[in-house]
Amino acid sequence: MIQIKKQIDSELLCNAIVEGMKDNKAKNIVVLDLRKIENAVTDFFVICSGDSTTQVEGISSSVTRLVRKELKEKPWHQEGKGNNQWILLDYVNVVAHIFFHEQRDYYELEELWADAVRSDIPDVV
Repeated sequence: MIQIKKQIDSELLCNAIVEGMKDNKAKNIVVLDLRKIENAVTDFFVICSGDSTTQVEGISSSVTRLVRKELKEKPWHQEGKGNNQWILLDYVNVVAHIFFHEQRDYYELEELWADAVRSDIPDVV
């Protein structure tokens, strides 16, 4: 018998990723809702910045731990670990982008997906 894994609701996953980012004091968290964009590669992009490469790594670890604890999910794919300039955590329906602030300014990911519905999350103080 083949067991099929139930897919986690993308909004629930998105919210858990945001909470993981906030737990490590990520800055400028932005959620881009791509569900109404034709041929979008995922439902949501969640983008944030860290002030140092150490914080970028910490945010990534915080997101991974919280999502695993709360939803029993782990990233399908990860990129950028090691250089900590831009870490991508691909959960298929939600992709988290954790940038060192200078890299984020350079790539302007939010501008590339300007048609998406954008939600800015207030910084944790």
